[in-house]
Amino acid sequence: MMDRFERVLVAVNRGLLIVLLLVMACIVFANVVLRYTTGDSIYWAEEVARHLMAWVTFLGAGLVLRFGGHVAIDNLHQAVGPRWARRLRALVAVCLGLSFLLMAYHASLYVWATRFQTTAATDIPFAWIYAAMPLGFVLLFLHLLFIARGYVVEGRYAASTEMDAEAAASL
Repeated sequence: MMDRFERVLVAVNRGLLIVLLLVMACIVFANVVLRYTTGDSIYWAEEVARHLMAWVTFLGAGLVLRFGGHVAIDNLHQAVGPRWARRLRALVAVCLGLSFLLMAYHASLYVWATRFQTTAATDIPFAWIYAAMPLGFVLLFLHLLFIARGYVVEGRYAASTEMDAEAAASL
């Protein structure tokens, strides 16, 4: 059951990222074309593209973590013996997990505090835009849970025929 949940989570996360990136690219492309062909631009395009970029960043961070695409310094893990390396990786995983949960909590407080503020061009409540933060940190935590055992024991990340660390980082 957990395998199925993990597969669905990754597929939905990837699909949502693809759609958001596609929408953002189309908005920016249309705005550039209109600006250079007519001299006018879409008044809300820059704002919406910026907010979509925030969503892509927070939703994509978990997938990047899952496949080992984040910047990491692993010299110490390689310099010590296997037992100490596992302990270090366990400490890193626990610290990351606690940080993600703490950030999700504080981000949700921020979302609540901004629920009555709206954006300039589209009049969307900032809470909808900032909701990417707690959701992103919860996704980071879930992806960490799925890879934690393999990372701590063997120092490996999730494997996929469709995605590796380099592809994940390019999201």
